[in-house]
Amino acid sequence: MSKLVTIFGGSGFVGRYIAQQLAMKGWRVRVAVRRPNEALHVRPYGAVGQVEPVFCNIRNDASVEAVTRGSDAVVNCVGTFDRTGKNNFDAVQADGAERVARIAAAHGVKNLVHISALGVDRDELSEYARTKRAGEAGILAQFPSAMILRPSVIFGQEDGFFNRFASMSRMGPIFPLMGGNTKFQPVYVMDVANAAVMGVQGKASGIYELGGPETKTLRGWIDVILAEVHRTKPVFNAPMFVGRMMAWGLDLMQTLTFGIARNGLITRDQVKQLKTDNVVQEGAKTFADLGIVATAPEAVIESYLWRYRPSGQYDAIRDSAKNLNI
Repeated sequence: MSKLVTIFGGSGFVGRYIAQQLAMKGWRVRVAVRRPNEALHVRPYGAVGQVEPVFCNIRNDASVEAVTRGSDAVVNCVGTFDRTGKNNFDAVQADGAERVARIAAAHGVKNLVHISALGVDRDELSEYARTKRAGEAGILAQFPSAMILRPSVIFGQEDGFFNRFASMSRMGPIFPLMGGNTKFQPVYVMDVANAAVMGVQGKASGIYELGGPETKTLRGWIDVILAEVHRTKPVFNAPMFVGRMMAWGLDLMQTLTFGIARNGLITRDQVKQLKTDNVVQEGAKTFADLGIVATAPEAVIESYLWRYRPSGQYDAIRDSAKNLNI
């Protein structure tokens, strides 16, 4: 019988790629999510019945135990940007991660992979980083042989980095920016998935910092995006105190409306995160230690950022038409 892996948050951005790769390698995949009816897109990743979404609430022991039982390996991809509510930083990223590791160890799971984030060990300001650190500590205490992956910002078809800024490029005469001097080392989602697969297969363990082959400031990546979407406009890098004031106002609006007016732009905690460079540390274990060659963003982003160009997929045709001699 083929081996079984449970992927917590397996229908999300990173989790779906891990699920797909493991299904291709013959694993049975149990995708543990809060809303299985919204995760049906994972089923075609394998043969009939090979990849199945199941209900799980990572905040509940019995729920986690039910989906872990019988698994040969476990992957935890669950994370959050919510500071308040039931699924807050502590409940999901600290307590939830520790719960997954504790129950996996109790059920004799052989391998565990946890998706963390790059720079959380150096960011002393944000709650996001604090709870990610607590989650890592809880996992290693319960499951010392676990593989912990710390990726930089992840890019790919459904990413929230290049897509977000490319979308912003269509608005207004200038491009507003905060934290433009912070360094980022974007990493391709498929590379992260391949690293996780090695952990599931028991080929690697320990902590790995995952970054792509290029490091630029956020302002530098905005220039790359603007060139890719064929747009030219001045970039205004606002002082951090302006970002703090804006984030405070947006967070307050969300609080006063009981979450109805959700802050999807920038939170106070995200402003704090922008004070720490998001790059791989010297001496850390990386893709090279896994035998994986990291993919450059420029090799991938054109395949999905074209839709933000002035004429979308017709931009290239329009540019070619300019060269016609009529």
